[in-house]
Amino acid sequence: MEIKARISGTIVQITAKEGDAVKVRQPLGKMEAMKMEQPILSNVEGTVKSVNVGVGDKVKSGQVLFVIE
Repeated sequence: MEIKARISGTIVQITAKEGDAVKVRQPLGKMEAMKMEQPILSNVEGTVKSVNVGVGDKVKSGQVLFVIE
């Protein structure tokens, strides 16, 4: 399952790393958009397969941020 950016913004925090077990609605990180911090939440339970962004990265709406299997 791909976790995608809901809106364009800048990644300000990454809390999950590859291999981490995550639950539904668990925070994976935070992004700043329109001068507000938005949590990046997992919408599935599983294991983080890949983290495709880093702190400071600018992302576009729909960009894949994490992959969870």
